[in-house]
Amino acid sequence: MAVTLEEAPWLGWILVKALMRFAFMVANNLVAISSYICYVIVLQPLRLLDSKRFWYIEGIMYKWLLGMVASWGWYAGYTVMEWGEDIKAISKDEAVMLVNHQATGDVCTLMMCLQDKGLVVAQMMWLMDHIFKYTNFGIVSLIHGDFFIRQGKSHRDQQLLLLKKHLENNYRNRDRKWIVLFPEGGFLRKRRETSQAFAKKNNLPFLTHVTLPRIGATKIILSALVARQENGSPAGGDAKELDSRSKGLQWIIDTTIAYPKAEPIDIQTWILGYRKPVVTHVHYRIFPIKDIPLETDNLADWLYQRFIEKEDLLSHFYETGAFPPPKGHEEAVSREMTLSNTWLFLIQSFAFLSGYMWYSIFQYFYHCLF
Repeated sequence: MAVTLEEAPWLGWILVKALMRFAFMVANNLVAISSYICYVIVLQPLRLLDSKRFWYIEGIMYKWLLGMVASWGWYAGYTVMEWGEDIKAISKDEAVMLVNHQATGDVCTLMMCLQDKGLVVAQMMWLMDHIFKYTNFGIVSLIHGDFFIRQGKSHRDQQLLLLKKHLENNYRNRDRKWIVLFPEGGFLRKRRETSQAFAKKNNLPFLTHVTLPRIGATKIILSALVARQENGSPAGGDAKELDSRSKGLQWIIDTTIAYPKAEPIDIQTWILGYRKPVVTHVHYRIFPIKDIPLETDNLADWLYQRFIEKEDLLSHFYETGAFPPPKGHEEAVSREMTLSNTWLFLIQSFAFLSGYMWYSIFQYFYHCLF
């Protein structure tokens, strides 16, 4: 499409701004991730003496790193509006977030909207595609204990066994509380056709805004982390008693992400900021774990029903620009999620000062040795 003389200055500014943002992102990653690794190495003696305190400190640094990623979108005008139940009320309990997956920007959106939920981000474990292992953030996720899952039928059984082992070795030992899972197993645009063919073959609803979820990872997580009562039934929270302190996984948070006009944000947009400001909408529903069926067939039906409901939520949103109100209410109430500019400035300053400190230390030792 030809560019008019009137559009040229605006496009020129967009290009210059994108290049400046990219340069800052590179510098931010270099100092922040390098400093994180150096701090983790220096703190290894603490890991041997007091493992819980070590992982607490590591979690705080991890939260700051994700806060920096959130800031890239925040300053580009990519904000979040939250709907549904208030998940702050269960931020100290163990929970699994089941999230629909449209684009790479979904991860950035969650990094942003969970920053004000106490220590959730610090104590969170992500399940993400193995390709993320090879990104700039992959080393951080490996240290933190996130799990990289390889897609495809040929890898499925092996990956589920590895996930079970990973949870046993890392979840409790590192004092994790929340798990983020994308049950669809891939982006909407890549899985929609396959999902619709599966639905037609098995007489399931035809979905366009989400795909039918895969059950494997969800079942492994519930089997490994749900505490059992003496009678074998799950011990979990009650939606009317949010101060429950039962051990084990207590909540399922059904999380639905919606973008205006069904145009999702990708990671390139988040970094370069060339798209106009966008408000992403996130809807939450909380389910007590005691109400979740753990048997394979019943769990599959329960998961399918959640994604059928997501389809209805998204259809309503794309038609009206808002999520529908909960049952028994006349209108839905939204909450604008905000980040503190002062806090963002402080963590960015800490990252660059730490980078300078570690550079000076390495430079000193280099001159001493050579």
